[in-house]
This record gives sequence, C-alpha cells and structure tokens, in this order.
Amino acid sequence: MSLISKIVQTALATGYLTVDAEEQLRHQLQMTKYGLEDFEAFITLQTEVMEGRVKQQACELLRSNNCSAAVA
Repeated sequence: MSLISKIVQTALATGYLTVDAEEQLRHQLQMTKYGLEDFEAFITLQTEVMEGRVKQQACELLRSNNCSAAVA
C-alpha cells in the first residue's frame, strides 16, 4: 500500500485529517506518480470530507481562529 492510500485509510479510520497528513497528501499528489488505487482512495477521502464524515484539522483551526477574532 502506498503512502497516499495509508494516509487516506488513517483519515477514514479516525474520521480526522490532520494538517500534517493533508500536507503529505498534497506533496505526494504533486511529486509522485500514483496509480488508480491511490486516485480512488483520494476521491473517497474527498467525498467523506464533503459529506462530513471526516473532519479537516485545518478547517477546524480556521474556524477557531475566526471565533477568537470575533470574540476579541
């Protein structure tokens, strides 16, 4: 199993995509050739994020920063 698939499997299992994992995915997708299995795994991850079953740490950090700014 490639790194892309491993990252996706971890995110699906935990329901959470960390900033570090998202950066690793971005790097792998830009810098390496990947096969159909990785492409399908990535599409599955995108679907799970869009449907709210996987949360993105980056989005949660942005929301908390916006909330802090609004309160301050």
